[in-house]
Amino acid sequence: MAGETARVMAGAIVAISSHVARGGVGNRSMVPALEALGFGVWSVPTIILPHHPGHGRATRIVPDTEQFSAFLDDLANSPWTGELRGVVSGYMANFGQVEETARLVSRLKAMTPELVYLCDPVIGDRNGLYVDPAVAEAIRDRLLPLADIATPNLHELAWLANTDAAETAPLAAAQAARLGPARVVVTSAPAFMRGNTGNLLVDNGQALLAEHRLVDGPSNGAGDLFSGLFLARIISGAGGEKALASTTSSVFEIMARSARAGAGEVVLAGEWSSLLQPSAMVTMRRVAIPAAVPLPASGSGS
Repeated sequence: MAGETARVMAGAIVAISSHVARGGVGNRSMVPALEALGFGVWSVPTIILPHHPGHGRATRIVPDTEQFSAFLDDLANSPWTGELRGVVSGYMANFGQVEETARLVSRLKAMTPELVYLCDPVIGDRNGLYVDPAVAEAIRDRLLPLADIATPNLHELAWLANTDAAETAPLAAAQAARLGPARVVVTSAPAFMRGNTGNLLVDNGQALLAEHRLVDGPSNGAGDLFSGLFLARIISGAGGEKALASTTSSVFEIMARSARAGAGEVVLAGEWSSLLQPSAMVTMRRVAIPAAVPLPASGSGS
């Protein structure tokens, strides 16, 4: 009863992303993390897969746009929208889902102006886009303008900003500062120490890097986990610096343990202490944002 009371008091978050039957990516990463921090979750699958497609053949089940639209309308018209305090979106399977997600976020923000929307633009990695360019463009043009927080990885940031991937934290901060949302966290950002990586927060003209050593192992699901935890901590009242430090510590701790276990992605089972009270040490560094922003690199974006 006490746990249920705490969950209701924390409110609810809509999580719109992929779902896998086995594994810890997409909503299978975000939902348990959000619930561990006391939030109810309205889980919306954009695609259903047996497992991450990097593990082998993975049959795709994608709702058509009409079904997806009706599903979101039912949520927006439900009697429980007063519970909602945030929305997080991740992987989008097609253009229509982006449009319908934008419509839902706009409706919910009109109902609850203080609702916080985090857009995780899941569009690519160092090898380029792994979604249709039309989907990436729609995320850039329709979802990012609605977002209070964005959490691109370094290569997604470069594509969205139409630049080459930044090789230093200050250059990444300059790119993030012009992306649009009030808060941008660049995951897998360049670190100051060799053999390290970090998450770079740009907020209100200031930049802060949470740095830690690289984890030798698959990182599938880490970005989804980071986005869910960061949003939950912001909604719960943490400032940007505290949310960045604790979220980075949680994800680093879980990634390290998952890698030691030989897992193919992050594993959350039994990791509640890492979600609630992480103990992994991260180094916090202030980062100066250069006044001169690099010119767009030809061909990096659309």
